Amino acid sequence: MRMDLFSLEGRVALVTGGSRGIGRMIAEGFLAAGAKVYISSRKAQACDEAAAALCLGGGTCVSLPQDISTVEGCKALAARLTTLEPKLDVLVNNAGAAWGAPFDDFPESGWDKVMNLNLKSPFFLTQALHGALTAAAAPDRPSKVINIASIDGIRLNPQETYSYHASKSGLIYLTRRLAARLIDDNIVVSGIAPGAFATEMNRDARDHADVLAQRIPSRRIGRDEDMAGAAIYLASRAGDYVVGETIAVDGGVALAEAGGL
Repeated sequence: MRMDLFSLEGRVALVTGGSRGIGRMIAEGFLAAGAKVYISSRKAQACDEAAAALCLGGGTCVSLPQDISTVEGCKALAARLTTLEPKLDVLVNNAGAAWGAPFDDFPESGWDKVMNLNLKSPFFLTQALHGALTAAAAPDRPSKVINIASIDGIRLNPQETYSYHASKSGLIYLTRRLAARLIDDNIVVSGIAPGAFATEMNRDARDHADVLAQRIPSRRIGRDEDMAGAAIYLASRAGDYVVGETIAVDGGVALAEAGGL
């Protein structure tokens, strides 16, 4: 059996929303596994600072700030990347947004912002980078697209986050549809559905970890290495045969609420 199953040596990865939160955890893990990593986020200064900090741990991390909430933004990011790297081994569609408001007051702006970034952009960025992903792909070493969904796409949370729930459940099914098409080009598409991790988007986990942990079967919130490990698995040789699946990394929450734990 190969002992380099989880190595990313010699691979080039792009992580959107990579300056903080889940994206930064994944970027840091990819660097540790040997990949050259590009990170993108809407705020240029934050993206530049994150890339510089990530480089301190070893490896090469490059900042490519870009707003990808529009198709034009997706195309612009793809164009910038492909001028630097003609081939892309791993794309992580992680950039996302959330919005909560009561049903009677939920605004169109909150619907469109979340759906555009969480569901529309992963499709059109993957489309824009199809050539670079295909150029890197081979039958014995497929390229990878990893979509970051959420357990809120698997089960309901108690909050009125209508567009977030819809976008993340839609992304899980989009992952399956893309996987069915892109496997023809030796591109493996899969997904991760994170549970509670301490991020700016999940402030309950960030600010009330001990309280939240009491409702998680694993009795803790997620750690950086939990997310990095799942992403490295899917990005590396170890995950080559995982096609179209979205892995819940949630400490057992989704199964517990479905009566399985």
